[in-house]
Amino acid sequence: MGKLVTISVVIAAVSVLLGERLFNLSKRSLAFREVVQNHLPNCVALKNLDYGSEDITILGNGHALISTGLKYPGLPSSDLPGKIFFLDLQDPRLKPVELRMPWNFDLESFNPHGISLYTDPTDNTVYLFVVNHPQHKSQVELFKYVEDGLSLEHLKTIKHELLHSVNDIVAVGVESFYATNDHYFSHEILKTLELLLLQPWTNIVYYSPEKVKVVSEGYYSANGINISPDKRHVYVVDLFDHRVHVLERKHDNSLSSAKTVPVGSLCDNVEVDPETGDLWLGCHPNGRKVFLFDPKDPPGSEVIRIQNVLSDQPVVTQVYMDDGHEIMGSSVATTYGGKLLIGSVFHKALCCDFK
Repeated sequence: MGKLVTISVVIAAVSVLLGERLFNLSKRSLAFREVVQNHLPNCVALKNLDYGSEDITILGNGHALISTGLKYPGLPSSDLPGKIFFLDLQDPRLKPVELRMPWNFDLESFNPHGISLYTDPTDNTVYLFVVNHPQHKSQVELFKYVEDGLSLEHLKTIKHELLHSVNDIVAVGVESFYATNDHYFSHEILKTLELLLLQPWTNIVYYSPEKVKVVSEGYYSANGINISPDKRHVYVVDLFDHRVHVLERKHDNSLSSAKTVPVGSLCDNVEVDPETGDLWLGCHPNGRKVFLFDPKDPPGSEVIRIQNVLSDQPVVTQVYMDDGHEIMGSSVATTYGGKLLIGSVFHKALCCDFK
């Protein structure tokens, strides 16, 4: 009889704990948030991007590079390899063109996630850093971007034990960068358990050929990362904390917390306007609809802008929201020349009039 009572108590305790964890996950994923449409004029879907546009970054001349074809566990994806596209935002045709990949690169396993561009001030060479997940592993590919030939030259693959679950990246040198790990564990089963526990275990890593180190930690899911125009502050999005963290960059490339800005959504990537310093975020208004994908009740999309982020009173504005019928699962937003580009994890990309 005593053993039965003990077993019953254990079962009850586990049930209570599981219920509390599920409630916390629902709360963190904004599972009950309703989407209210807030559209922009003249939105058009970009051609050739049928399998997502997870990350987008723009050079000063209006040339955008777009990662597409991400295969992420639990989300819809294509069987085709990932690709990088080029888009000239000054061309009224707005037609993305696939960049030619090098012969010495394993294209079949290419699974691109976050991307970042770096222009070498000494010779204006442009480098593209791409987070890649072949066979669900994490590594960073370094390419030279050849604008004249619309092609990429593969320079090296970067792997390190600290770069175990990389989501996004921001380049700060020819071979150096900051990267976010969105999970503490690297095994897929343990990642599922981690999602249920939802503890602030993830971190940010600084990488250079000379030194690799964890420079900030304590995030529920460190996601998008970018840097201020003056290179003095790094911005990190914590997906499940619904906040953007503003970090001060030190001379030794370590980071210290300066402030956080609540955004009220599950924000993904962050882009920075090079002229105004404004932050642009592609966000998921309801995470439950992303994780439990149902095409009849699709995940929505949201774009948030943060102005005066370093001031005492940042201005957080919802610029766009859709219930998933125009674009599902927005992951990135960025502007150029009065146009707003909105990318998605697995759906398509939109270009809307902003001004």
